[in-house]
Order: sequence, then C-alpha cells, then structure tokens
Amino acid sequence: MMNLDLLVFAGEQTGQDRYLDIAVAHADTTRRLFPRPDGSTPHVFDLDPATGTPLGPGTVQGYSPASCWSRGQAWGIYGFTTLYRRTAHTRFLDTAARLADYALSALTPDHIPVWDYRAPQQPHDIKDASAGAVMACALTDLATATGRTHYRTTALKILTALARTCLTRTSTRADAVLARCTRNRPAEDGIEVSLPYADYYLLEGILRILNPHHLDHAIDLTQP
Repeated sequence: MMNLDLLVFAGEQTGQDRYLDIAVAHADTTRRLFPRPDGSTPHVFDLDPATGTPLGPGTVQGYSPASCWSRGQAWGIYGFTTLYRRTAHTRFLDTAARLADYALSALTPDHIPVWDYRAPQQPHDIKDASAGAVMACALTDLATATGRTHYRTTALKILTALARTCLTRTSTRADAVLARCTRNRPAEDGIEVSLPYADYYLLEGILRILNPHHLDHAIDLTQP
C-alpha cells in the first residue's frame, strides 16, 4: 500500500492508465482480504500465485497470523489515505478510517504503540516507535481527508510522546533520532533499536504539522 503512489506517479508521467489501474486493483484486493470486522489486519495475506485463490493470513514480523502488527497497521492507514487522495474513491478513505479507529482503540496511554497490538503481553510489551511515527503521519493526512479533528489530536500526542520518550539523546549505539523501534520481534532481530524509516516518518510528521505547504514539495510525487 505504501508503494502505490509510485504507480500513480508513473501513470501521470507516462499517460498510461494501466499503472493507476494496477494500483487501484491492488488496493481493492487488499481492502477485501486484510481488514477484519474490528478493523485490525494481519501482517500478510497469501494467495495462490497461479490462480489468485486466497490461502489465508500469515505473518513474518507480527506475533501470529491472527495478531495485528502495529507497523503494518500504520502502513495500511497511510497507504489507503494516500490512494484516496489520488483517486477520490471513498472506499479507500473508509478503509483507512476503519484501520485507524482500531489502532486508536489499541493505543496505550503513553501514545507509543506496542510492537503488536495482540501480542500476549500487550499493552505492556516492548514498543515500536517507528509504528508511532508512521501512524502520526497517516492520522494527520486522514484528519485532513475526513475533517475529523481527533485524528490530528492523536497524531500530535504521538509526535509529542516520541519526542519526549524515544529520542536518542543519550544513546551511544547509533547516529539516529529515534530509539525504541522494533524491527522483527519474533526473530529477535532489532529489539527497541533505531531504524531509518522511524527517523524519516518522524521528520515527515513534524513537517506535516509545522509546514504543511512545504510538504507538497517534500513528499508529493505529483508536484514538479
């Protein structure tokens, strides 16, 4: 879902509608297979590559196929909101809001997501600040698209929490902005460390709040 904007851009640059058609088809398949009735999502959903027959949910970085990996949920909110802005198809906006509402219901009072919203030790499990950074960006965009101010309010709370509790002011392990990011908990690979995409989306989130007009030139592929 995060990569579909590149297909939209390719279609606009080449004049070939097939790129946009592929993006929309992918998003429609994702919204059909991924969201559960409560708005949570699995990390992955497998299909037979030869027939397209759905095989079922799975996971790599989440706790289980039945769980909800927090960074994946944030990718979904961001991706569906972006594609709504590109297409004006309200079904994508509705999906983004469903995913956002679930994530907000699972967010702990400290406003830093746990690595998986359905892990056995949540809400007291290890954190993933990168999920928070992506989610803050997505909620800011979703607030603009829907007019629902509570999404923006929560985005501000997340960004504030990241700045207060997750900065690497005293870290000697990495030249990075955010710590407390978790790359792959099941594999014990990168547990509450720094991750480059956490830093990127933290800065994008700040830009979305402080300088939204400049944001078009910073991240919008459709702008010259």
